[in-house]
Amino acid sequence: MAGIRKIDFIDKITLPIFAATMVWEHRVLQKRQLRELVDVNAVAPIDDGDPTPDQLVPLGYEKKDTAGSLGLLVGSILMGFVMQGTYERGYNFFFRRRVSRLGSRRGSILTAIIAWDFLYYWNHRKTHEVRLFWADHVAHHSGRRYNLSTALRQTWSGFLTIWMYIPMALVGYNYSTFMKARQLNLLYQYWIHTEAIDRLPEWAEKIFNTPSHHRVHHGANKQYIDKNYGGILIVWDRLFKTFEPEVRQVQYGLTKNIRTANPIKMAYQEMASIVSDVKQADNLNERLRYVFAGPGWEPEAAA
Repeated sequence: MAGIRKIDFIDKITLPIFAATMVWEHRVLQKRQLRELVDVNAVAPIDDGDPTPDQLVPLGYEKKDTAGSLGLLVGSILMGFVMQGTYERGYNFFFRRRVSRLGSRRGSILTAIIAWDFLYYWNHRKTHEVRLFWADHVAHHSGRRYNLSTALRQTWSGFLTIWMYIPMALVGYNYSTFMKARQLNLLYQYWIHTEAIDRLPEWAEKIFNTPSHHRVHHGANKQYIDKNYGGILIVWDRLFKTFEPEVRQVQYGLTKNIRTANPIKMAYQEMASIVSDVKQADNLNERLRYVFAGPGWEPEAAA
């Protein structure tokens, strides 16, 4: 049927791999000393100039947190099936108007992975810098624990940012190659959502996104906010000055946490807040800034 992507081998093995690795991680963490969950505002400032990394002390799993992650995954899968045909037609509209045949050359899957990762960096960065796009991404950061289930907190409103990948169509990557690059990128990112793995060898930490780098990205500590956007490669963050190493212990979640495990609330609470702020704004400029300025923006009088 046109517009419906066939379930391929990667799709078939993904969920069993997720289940098996989460069970493994849970058992590994049960054998370790775990720390207590505290709010980021209850800990001392971390930007203390001490370059010696804190010891990694995991938080482990918690039933409600994991249930919220699984609920978001189910919603994301359902939304993906609903929107798949629209995404494919939109992508092919630009593919038919491509200005290059780069994507049809030998080795195109490798260059597609790199291209997707580069665009992912900018997509990811903008979801942190523009409030409307943050509404698409905030659910992923809503967990106050950090484990493999956190990776399953996927968006229900990807249509807000999917257009950022149009350049791949314009340089000649067909939709199948585009989707394969996306699959592989997201699968790579799954395993870095863990506290079961500390740091990798130095050469790997310099090139690739690792559990250590991505723990920083999920930190609500002031030093860690809006850092380490890379998907597979961390070189984009080093190049564009958004890299931050893991030094002080990470406090996960948001600066103002969404205290619910309800996937619907996690998925749409920020969008509801945007609507509420726009309604009470005093003028058009404020309305626009509530939507397109950074998350947390307020009028000067209220700041």
